[in-house]
Amino acid sequence: MIAYDFTLRFRLTDISIAMDDRAERLFEAGCDDALVGTGRPGRIALAFTRGAASAREAVLSAMSDVLKAMPDAQLIGASPDLVGLTEVAEIMGFSRQNMRKLILGHGELSPASVHESTPSLWHLADMLNWLSGRGYAVDPTIADVARMTKQVNIAVQSAFADPGAQREIAEALDDLAAESQELGLY
Repeated sequence: MIAYDFTLRFRLTDISIAMDDRAERLFEAGCDDALVGTGRPGRIALAFTRGAASAREAVLSAMSDVLKAMPDAQLIGASPDLVGLTEVAEIMGFSRQNMRKLILGHGELSPASVHESTPSLWHLADMLNWLSGRGYAVDPTIADVARMTKQVNIAVQSAFADPGAQREIAEALDDLAAESQELGLY
């Protein structure tokens, strides 16, 4: 059994339930391996260190336990997922400057950021996979949980997607790929 560290964030729809009652329910439902954060009204975050055979099992069992204890909770997201260069550098034991040099030095071959700004953000799973492929030692436990939390966040966001728009986007991307192949770009 491996210990996986991750955080789940929820929106609470029934604000009449006291946080002390919620904490007790969470403990009774098996979330005694989580630190509970309640800094914002109507929100709760649980930082888990959960033992399981895989990150998938750890995250899914934690989600299930939370929803048993708090049926009014709506999952907002999971972390670690979106990270800046500083967080990646800390995880890898690099300096931020070294991490920046790696990204800039590999240009188009480096992972695409999901947000370009100050700071730019990447999916941690993509960054760790890229670094591993370049020969750097990546903690497999962190990589496993990062892949799973990325999938949780994709699932949460896809719940808000417009199916018609998604079909149109997929068709447009297929058309673009076909055109690129015809022009010999792929």
